Amino acid sequence: MGSTGSVSSWDEALLIAAIQYPVPVIKGPEDIQVQVDKICKAVDSTKAGYPGLDVIVFPEYSTQGLNTKIWTYDEMLLTLDSPEIGQFKEACIRNRIWGVFSLMERNEDPTLPPYNTAIIINDRGEIALHYRKLQPWVPIEPWMPGNMGMPVCDGPKGSRLAVCICHDGMFPELAREAAYKGCNVYIRISGYSTQVNDQWIWTNRTNAWQNLMYTVSVNLAGYDEVFYYFGEGTVCNYDGNVIQQGHRNPWEIVTAELFPRLVDKARENWALENNIFNLGCRGYVGKPGGERENYLTWVRDLANGEYKLPWDEKVKIRDGWEYYPDGVKLGPLPKK
Repeated sequence: MGSTGSVSSWDEALLIAAIQYPVPVIKGPEDIQVQVDKICKAVDSTKAGYPGLDVIVFPEYSTQGLNTKIWTYDEMLLTLDSPEIGQFKEACIRNRIWGVFSLMERNEDPTLPPYNTAIIINDRGEIALHYRKLQPWVPIEPWMPGNMGMPVCDGPKGSRLAVCICHDGMFPELAREAAYKGCNVYIRISGYSTQVNDQWIWTNRTNAWQNLMYTVSVNLAGYDEVFYYFGEGTVCNYDGNVIQQGHRNPWEIVTAELFPRLVDKARENWALENNIFNLGCRGYVGKPGGERENYLTWVRDLANGEYKLPWDEKVKIRDGWEYYPDGVKLGPLPKK
């Protein structure tokens, strides 16, 4: 188990725990309740062991698992009003803790695929942040791309929190968006298998360094009879160095003591390293006030809905490929 800090915390220290939740083996909708009960029990037991804990984080897919044969059917989906989410709220109230949870969320339009969603619940049982995954891991994931942008919320101990989900973290643009909105603790919940283990570590570090913010990242752990999931909860300092890193063990708890005020001070006082400021204020020595004109072609084209790579027409995989040759399956579960 990787830990920094203590079991207690103080008024400027954010004590956070990332739970390397065992990858659920889901056979049907009845198994979802089993996971919800386990997650709530883990909130209770972790808070009992760390009385000063401020935030607890669970990985992507910890609630509903990754049974790709049935995961988009109605019975496998939740909404923010589902009783299972009510249980998460009660666990946060009972333990006076903030929690980050995963759900596959039913689309408001039943003719469209579901969303891959993360929520932050505060210690009063209120949903402080609602995020839908912007970059599903295609072609494996069938989720509707998120339509809520990258929200940021006020958290405990001076933190400003944002959540990205798994493959989102491979896009530096999303981390920059969170930081641009004031995020100083960027949380990443993931259900990656081992194909991208190294890249997971690199991007957790670069997202921190390029934006001068903490990153707190946690992945599922264990084997689900298809893939192996690597765990390796990782907490990075705002200079990109790793503060703490877990191993590959299911149920490993990775804790760290963070100081959000130091992020804010670094952003205000650092010079050479202040890349997020310097991006929009280029060359302020040679040009007082800095150059602020957009020089990025892709930013302009993306904003205009005209993003297109020079090799766009040669990209071969751009649909459901071998995973979803007939499209995403929606509606009620087929009768056996």
